[in-house]
Amino acid sequence: MTQSAGQRRGFAILSLASGALGVVIAIVSAGNQFPVGLIALVLLLVAAGLAVDGLFNIGNRRLAELIIAVILVVVAIVIVVLRSWWLLIGTLVVIALFAIAVAAASRAFRVSVPLPIVAPPSAPVLIYNRRSGDGKADRLHLADEAERRGYRTIELVKGDDLRALAEGAVADGADALAMAGGDGSQAVVADVAASHDLPYACIPSGTRNHFALDLGVDRDDAVGALDSLVEGGERRVDLGVVNGQVFVNNVSLGVYGEAVQRESYRNAKAKTLLDVASQVLGPNADQPSVSWHDPNGTEHESVAAIMVSNNQYRLGHIIGSGTRPSIEDGLLGVAVIADPASRPGSTRLQHLWSEWVAPTFEIDSDTDLNAGIDGEAATLTAPVRFEIRHQVLRARIARQHPGASPSADVPDGALASVRALFRIALGQPVHVATRRAA
Repeated sequence: MTQSAGQRRGFAILSLASGALGVVIAIVSAGNQFPVGLIALVLLLVAAGLAVDGLFNIGNRRLAELIIAVILVVVAIVIVVLRSWWLLIGTLVVIALFAIAVAAASRAFRVSVPLPIVAPPSAPVLIYNRRSGDGKADRLHLADEAERRGYRTIELVKGDDLRALAEGAVADGADALAMAGGDGSQAVVADVAASHDLPYACIPSGTRNHFALDLGVDRDDAVGALDSLVEGGERRVDLGVVNGQVFVNNVSLGVYGEAVQRESYRNAKAKTLLDVASQVLGPNADQPSVSWHDPNGTEHESVAAIMVSNNQYRLGHIIGSGTRPSIEDGLLGVAVIADPASRPGSTRLQHLWSEWVAPTFEIDSDTDLNAGIDGEAATLTAPVRFEIRHQVLRARIARQHPGASPSADVPDGALASVRALFRIALGQPVHVATRRAA
C-alpha cells in the first residue's frame, strides 16, 4: 500500500504536534512535582541499565541484576502513585503522546518510489509453499490468483528440492520466477533467478518476510505482489553469499546461531535465547573459539554474537530499526556484540557493540560453526567467508507497492529527523530513496 504526499504531510504534522505537546506536559509536570519526578526518572534509567547488563551476564549476577531492576521499577511506580495520581496520569499521557509522535513519524518517512515499468514475462512460474506462514498461500488462494494472471504454478511439498524445482522450471521455458514462502526459500529461488539473469518476484506468504519489507513489497498484500510480473517495475538488488550459499537477509553466529539449532526455538524464542546465552557466554562457557578482524585490522578471538547482513541494517534507532535503508549498495553489514567476559570491567557500550560495512568478511575457527541463515539452522565449515554480489538480482515490484524500504528516507539522529519532519510538513519531502533507486 502506498501513501500520497498529502498523507505524509498529515503524519508529519501529527508527529510534530504530538511530540511538542508531550514535551510541554513533561516540563510542566516535572516543575510541579519536583523532585519526585526526577527521582522516579533516575530509578527507571538505573533499572533499564541493570536489566540490559543482566541479560549479558550469567548465574547469580544475572539473576540479581534482573531482580534489582524489577524492584527499582516497582519503587519508581510506588513513589509516583503515593506522591500524586496526577503525576502518574501526566506520565502516561506523555508516554502516549511520544508513542503517537514516533508512530506518525514512521509513517511520514515512508516513501513510494516509482520504478520504471518493464515488459512482462511471457512464461512466469510461481513456486509456492502451502505450509509457510501457517498456510497463508491456501488462505489467500495464491495458486488460483497466480494462474488467473498467467503464471504456471508449482507446489513445493515436503521432501522436494527447491533448487531443483526452480532450475527445472527454467529448463522448461520459464522466463521469470516468483516464490511464495519464507525468506529461506526466497534466497534459493532468487539465487536461481540471478544465475540466469531472470526477473524475480518475492511473494510475502511466509511468517516475517523481512526481505519483502526491505524490497518495498507490501507484506500485507501477497496477492497484489503477484502483479509484479504482470505490470510491475524493476530494480536491481544485492545478494549476500556465505561459503557459496546465497542469503537475502543475514547470517547470525554466536548466541542466535546456537539457539536456532534447538527445537524449542520455534515456540519459545525469548526463553531459548536466554537459556543459550547463559551457556555460551562467560569465562566458563562452552563455545567454539573464533577469530575475526575489525575494520582496523585488529584480531579478536571472542564474541557473543556476529550478524553479517546483505547490506547494513538500521540498528539501535527508534524509527526504522531492524530494516535496511538500501539493499543495493554492494556492501555487507557487520554487527558484533562482544562477550562481556572478554572485556572485564568494561561498562562502555561501544566496547561491547560495534558495526561497520565491508565488501567481504571472514571468521575462522578450529571447528564447524552453528549459524542461522535467513532464520534457518545451518552449520558452516571454517573459515567462514562472506561476500556480496552487487545488483545481480532483477527484482520486480508491483506498481501499487512502495518500491523502497520503510527506512529508506529516515534520517540519522533526532535533530535531523525533526528537521526532515518540518520539511515534509511544509510540502518539501526528502528524496533519499529516490536517489538510491536511480
